[in-house]
Amino acid sequence: MPRFLAAHPDARLLPLPWGVPLAEWPAEHLVALPRGISRHVVRFIRVGDEVYAAKEVVEHLAMHEYRLLHDLMRLGTPAVEPIGVVTRRFTHSGEPLDPILITRHLQFSLPYRTLFSKGVRSDTVTRLLDAMVVLLARLHLIGFLWGDVSLSNTLFRRDASDFAAHLVDAETGEFHERLSDGQREHDLEIARVNLFGEFLDLEAGGMLDSALDPRQLVDTIVTRYRELWHELTGAEEFDGSEMHRIEGRVRRLNALGFDVAELDITTDLDGSTIRIQPKVVDAGHHARRLMRLTGLDTEENQARRLLNDLDSYRARTGQQNLDEAVVAHQWLTECFEPVIHAVPAEYASKLEPAQIYHEMLDYRWYRSEAAGHEVPLLEATQGYVRDVLSHLPDEELSVAPTGADQPREVAAAVSADDLDDEPLPDDPWEAGGETAREPAGYLDMSAIRAKAARRASAE
Repeated sequence: MPRFLAAHPDARLLPLPWGVPLAEWPAEHLVALPRGISRHVVRFIRVGDEVYAAKEVVEHLAMHEYRLLHDLMRLGTPAVEPIGVVTRRFTHSGEPLDPILITRHLQFSLPYRTLFSKGVRSDTVTRLLDAMVVLLARLHLIGFLWGDVSLSNTLFRRDASDFAAHLVDAETGEFHERLSDGQREHDLEIARVNLFGEFLDLEAGGMLDSALDPRQLVDTIVTRYRELWHELTGAEEFDGSEMHRIEGRVRRLNALGFDVAELDITTDLDGSTIRIQPKVVDAGHHARRLMRLTGLDTEENQARRLLNDLDSYRARTGQQNLDEAVVAHQWLTECFEPVIHAVPAEYASKLEPAQIYHEMLDYRWYRSEAAGHEVPLLEATQGYVRDVLSHLPDEELSVAPTGADQPREVAAAVSADDLDDEPLPDDPWEAGGETAREPAGYLDMSAIRAKAARRASAE
């Protein structure tokens, strides 16, 4: 009988065929989802309405990663949720099998190879790299040494107009009270080597824009990381007459999505020079504020966009002097929830609710600009569903359609040798250039905004 280690066990996992090597599991327990390269056997298993990722790995690594993921979750760091470890696995003939680490599938997430499809725009690559930089800085702030920084060990979720990166593989990670500069540089060097190889692989497969140079992309990641780290932790000196720069530093950090829990402020003997340095910086400034006001759990940029809409609603209804929590409840019941409830059930798995609301706001802006007046909220929602959402692929679960009496299609084991032949799902949001094939009625909101800006500047 296998042994289950789990903080919150799912009893439906117990009857699964743990005595069978993961690579040989029967199709009825598996679901086909996009996944990246892994040195281990990885499968997605469905239990009722839940989908879990299962990774077959040696015991000490499975236990180490399980505990690290728990610590990361406790600290609110973007990472997959650990469910448990299955040990003492034996085949029917008594042969020992490696343990299996089980994590919850991160809904609406995609591995990088699915996003780097042919024709992907250069600005999309930039947004993915920015997400990687923010993730690495957040990990380093809490004293986590990743040890294997790579795109393959990361999942990406849409976060308003950007992406959010989540750590998916922590088996080489280590927690320290504080990382030294040498340890952070070690992670950066690993990132440089791994990502350079991944970009070369994408280039060889024709999935990287010819205008993008792998070496330059890697250098960009390192440069942006150092710039962000300096903004988060660097000391700043200024004249005593420039006290406003203290508030300015805090505002800049807030704009980046970080809260400053403590500032170390020192002055010289005559008080003419002031030195400030953030001592504790916590990520998720906007997400925490939105959660506190509305209970919505979103990515950081989604929270920023929803809070902007909340502020606009507050000004539009003349309630600037009313308690913010009261107005937030009104916005939730009069704006956000009616939009989400207006989305037909068959489209609910296209995007997560916060992303749907964000894109509907873009659509409403475009239609209002074209009409010369503000389009009503529900009218804009119906148009967005018709013109945009209905044409998008499902991102909640990208499973192949099956008949009632057919087993689900099983994703074949992916290795570095066969990835060149692996078909990649089309992503109409990331189709690049004027020659991209778009579904009838499809609207690329970022392209529309850029075109409108160019037209306004020409006029």
